[in-house]
Amino acid sequence: MKITWLGHSGFRIQIEQAVLLVDPWLTGNPMFPADRRPEAISGATHILLTHGHGDHSGDTLAIARDLAIPVVGIYDLVTWWQQAHGIDGLGFNKGGTVTLGGAKITMVNASHSSSIADKAGPIYTGTESGYMIAGEGHTIYLSGDTDIMADMGWMGEYHRPDIGILAAGGHFTMDMRRAAFAARKYFNFRTVIPCHYRTFPLLEQDAQPLRDGLPGTEIIEPEVLTPIEIAPR
Repeated sequence: MKITWLGHSGFRIQIEQAVLLVDPWLTGNPMFPADRRPEAISGATHILLTHGHGDHSGDTLAIARDLAIPVVGIYDLVTWWQQAHGIDGLGFNKGGTVTLGGAKITMVNASHSSSIADKAGPIYTGTESGYMIAGEGHTIYLSGDTDIMADMGWMGEYHRPDIGILAAGGHFTMDMRRAAFAARKYFNFRTVIPCHYRTFPLLEQDAQPLRDGLPGTEIIEPEVLTPIEIAPR
């Protein structure tokens, strides 16, 4: 398995036979080097979206057209884009599981908001979500943009993820201390990768509070386009 950060909340996850582009906001992303776009998207098999905000969905339609790959995510947004833009898509909802290249993807709850900006005001794009991504003997909890939720209790107990990719920049999501609290209380992660931070001065800039709050857990601060390799179990 390879997990590669694309800056902000974007990831390229190679698991089983799938290459998932998660929340691919590349154009205008201060963390992402524009000249490395071909490298970031090459060989992708699916786009996985957590919600509609532009800092997550920004390059989705362009990549879906360029690579002729499906967009996978909340039913409302995906089916709208299928009808309005003619893209390939797979829409589903909370509690549903789809198989992508041998990886099992289950949509779970998140606590945030989801819309796309329009001249007349925000357009509703279905509800925000997170995912449990299972394959190669691991389960990744991709939190999406969220605060701490009581739902994390049953999610941790039922899915037992060993890897957490947690939005932890504060202001719009959990901050590092809240993410550490959630991880301690509800999960038993071996590895935690923070995201949705460092992009703007408004967000947290390092993960030290997360490290301090999770002694004994491997905390990996990702670097853009540097793969994190995790051996199968």
